[in-house]
Amino acid sequence: MSLENGIRRLAERTRSASRYLRQASSVRKNELLQEMAAQIEADSKKIIDANRRDVEIAREEGRGAAFIDRLSLDEGRIRKMAGDLRVIAGLPDPVGEVMRMWRRPNGLLIGKTRVPIGVVGIIYESRPNVTSDCAGLCLKSGNAAILRGGRESLESNTAIFNAIRKALSVAGFPDAAVELVMTPDRQAVEYLLKLDDLIDVIIPRGGESLIRRVIETSRIPVIKHYKGICHTFVERNADLDMAEEIAFNAKVQRPSTCNAMECMLVDAPVAACFLPRII
Repeated sequence: MSLENGIRRLAERTRSASRYLRQASSVRKNELLQEMAAQIEADSKKIIDANRRDVEIAREEGRGAAFIDRLSLDEGRIRKMAGDLRVIAGLPDPVGEVMRMWRRPNGLLIGKTRVPIGVVGIIYESRPNVTSDCAGLCLKSGNAAILRGGRESLESNTAIFNAIRKALSVAGFPDAAVELVMTPDRQAVEYLLKLDDLIDVIIPRGGESLIRRVIETSRIPVIKHYKGICHTFVERNADLDMAEEIAFNAKVQRPSTCNAMECMLVDAPVAACFLPRII
């Protein structure tokens, strides 16, 4: 089978699974998320071994420290991945929520209700924890997911995906509710972005060059961003001890991640006092 046909077959399976997910109850979805968390913890050694191979290749290719940090997994980060899935399980189910309801003068009742989108394609770069995060958020909201991570994290993503697949089977959900594009061939993305009859929305997560490339190629609607918006503002009446702790943590705790602070703005009246201490 050609790569193009293989990608289409994958998307067809996911489309079929999305119809099942639309009908899944909150209880069953939450049970699935809990099972995913348990399977990821149970497979932690396999995931770490796979991640070690990705990290070794990245080092051989001369990748920088920040890239290696984003790529790396350990027991603590895997526990965090599982914990995040449990947090998602504890969130209210958005499906079926009535956002607004009003009656027209002629008596017609009109409402806005949240429903699943269908099939969500997510294209991302080197952080393997995105695999479980995105799968969990899509499943919670009743959507099937097609995931395509960067080639740098292919081994890690595959190990995490295998744990998710086990959970889907144990919980009685279709295997294709979450699919992973396992080839590093960039042409696979080109084919994926043309499947507007099977995929409802594309979400690129990563650098500006990736997002622009997706926008230029996709026939499918894209939810996008270009520039980071991780700003911290220290206002003139702020508790400066608290502001120092927050601003320092926002940048230094883990500077390699996409939600690390990118810009700090300090109100002019406190700048002379605050900037020397934070610097």
